[in-house]
Amino acid sequence: MFMHNKNLMYTVRVSEPNPELASLLLEQFGGPQGELAAAMRYFSQGLSDEDPGRKDLLIDIATEELSHLEVIGSLVAMLTKGVKGKLAEGAEETAELYGNITQGSGSHTLSILYGGGPALTNSAGQLWTAGYIDSIGEPTADLRSNIAAESRAKIIYERLINVTGDPGVKDALGFLMTREVAHQKSFEKALYSIENNFPPGKLPAMPEYADKYYNMSHGDGDMRGPWNQGAQWEFVDVKPTDGPVNGGDGNPSVKLAAKELAAVNAVAARTMSKPDADPTTGADLGAGPGAGKTKAKAKG
Repeated sequence: MFMHNKNLMYTVRVSEPNPELASLLLEQFGGPQGELAAAMRYFSQGLSDEDPGRKDLLIDIATEELSHLEVIGSLVAMLTKGVKGKLAEGAEETAELYGNITQGSGSHTLSILYGGGPALTNSAGQLWTAGYIDSIGEPTADLRSNIAAESRAKIIYERLINVTGDPGVKDALGFLMTREVAHQKSFEKALYSIENNFPPGKLPAMPEYADKYYNMSHGDGDMRGPWNQGAQWEFVDVKPTDGPVNGGDGNPSVKLAAKELAAVNAVAARTMSKPDADPTTGADLGAGPGAGKTKAKAKG
């Protein structure tokens, strides 16, 4: 059961309309790091989590994210309110009205297509999609993803704060940014309250490979650090002549039934290339300036 309180979670005060800024704020309304994506991610996780503590945490934060969505949506609506009215009523000369709604950053799309109301798109006009939700149904993996999602959202809020001089907008964005920090802390506590939370899942890593660091990018810039040296690591400097780490010749293989093998061989024989052939092609016949070396030119 959901019940909506008509008061915002955080009071929004906007100094003056700014359609361009409104378009940028859509990133946190319908973007991949935005509030709707966060709410849907945590709701879907909470509904299926068998742990009562995590379920409560996820549903609580998911519900708060909807409150944040309302705050962001209200900011967008306030920032476009002046243009929305002028656009709807045709209250200005054509040239002046056109200038008001084409301030950049998609503000014209927001005004013309959505009438100045908050749209479920990102700041570039990309429609919101459930593909933003990356839950996998394993708490130790999902909680790590949630921590990363909150981190990314905080960075977007920082960037939005840096591009606005409106003190009211800056204040509201600062609140939303701070709540991302609080959510990161809650998710980290939930993750580390699970004993043996690494590696994610049930199956253990293969011990012969779990502690190896393969240096496979050679040249200037090779570095050593805690990520590849020390008691936890065996550093393997891979050479071009090295074979597969598990032995063998490195070629993939599969066992086929006799009929399957015959069919595969027949396809290979039918489609075999002829390295000694040099046919004249359409590119040769139609070659003009800039075609490079072609058979037709070579003959000429």
